[in-house]
Amino acid sequence: MSSAETAAQPRPEGGRREPAERPRIPTWLTGVGPLLLAILVLAIVAVVAGQSLGERNGPPIEEVVVERTVLDPGEIALTLRNDGPDPVQVSQVIVNDAVAQFSGASQELGRLRTETLRIRQPWVEGESYEVALLTSTGATITHEIPVAVRTPDADAGFYGLMALIGIYVGVIPVALGMLWLPWVRRMSRDLWRGVMALTIGLLAFLAVDAVLEGLELGAEGSQALGGTALVWIGVLVAYLVLSGVSSWMAGRQAKAKAGGASGVRVATLIATGIGLHNLGEGVAIGSAYSTGALALGAFLIIGFAIHNTTEGLAIVGPLAGAKPSPARLVSLGLLAGAPAVLGAWIGAAAFNASIAAFLFGFGAGAVIQVIGQLLPMLRDDEGRLLHPGAVAGLLAGIGLMFATGLLVTG
Repeated sequence: MSSAETAAQPRPEGGRREPAERPRIPTWLTGVGPLLLAILVLAIVAVVAGQSLGERNGPPIEEVVVERTVLDPGEIALTLRNDGPDPVQVSQVIVNDAVAQFSGASQELGRLRTETLRIRQPWVEGESYEVALLTSTGATITHEIPVAVRTPDADAGFYGLMALIGIYVGVIPVALGMLWLPWVRRMSRDLWRGVMALTIGLLAFLAVDAVLEGLELGAEGSQALGGTALVWIGVLVAYLVLSGVSSWMAGRQAKAKAGGASGVRVATLIATGIGLHNLGEGVAIGSAYSTGALALGAFLIIGFAIHNTTEGLAIVGPLAGAKPSPARLVSLGLLAGAPAVLGAWIGAAAFNASIAAFLFGFGAGAVIQVIGQLLPMLRDDEGRLLHPGAVAGLLAGIGLMFATGLLVTG
């Protein structure tokens, strides 16, 4: 191209040439680059800080949590977790003011590591024992065994017994409560709102009860792993998960445009929330039974049944205008009650206070999310939420759960 042609080419306004387009940085590099830089800088800081700060002043911080106790003839086995920042080494074991021989935990136990300490100690069933662990620095860590009972062997008969307990306190009571479905279908609109308020009262009591149980367990578990914070983490995770499931089910319902699907959807959410609560309840029952802290006699079984029968009523409440198939009703009952079996297995075979605290929080979060789904159903013809009928139903539900809960206290 000649110089004359070049001069004839139109130029941008102002007589300036447009700058050439710069090469774009790949999107993935804008994300990975800062990450790699952060890792490099933090690694340098860790090395420099470790050399410049020196050792910490003061005595070592030794915190040990007993996560599991297993009693066999002539032996007490404790699963220890180092919950503190410094390594711990057990140098002596004292049981009821008498020095006892032990094996295991011969090496230093690093932070968050676990090891089983086996104490050779004849014990008498039904008596209480206090185990004192003396560390190499002279610190004392105590663990109490309120009632000495041999830990059941994890064989087929043991798991069968735990399954039977879960069926007694979970599946059967929920199924009995669902027998109120024909009555729910025939009630008036105002009475139905009262039943829904009763349902919310039942669920609210379950949520509060689960949180309190979880906080108690969280205080006993590893604080380094979260302690009581695990309960609130479980609440948040369950609420978010169940909200996502609810949105997904609502989308499917909108596509299917099936009549009565809304009631089935809400009943499914209620059964899911109750099932998660029963999972935590099963963990507590299984653990208490295997350690001798709970003797499941006929009276206590009936107490659990009466207490949990109200959960079946909560499930069928939203089904007044729906016509679910018998198979769907069976699936709802199993969804709510069967987790008690799994919970009993977990609690009796591999109980962990931190996991149990999270499970109780998870169940509470699911129940809270379900309550949010049910609240709009309480509105009367004038749009009021807490009208006298709703308030009466809420108080009746809370009172019913409290009264039946007295049968299983102990």
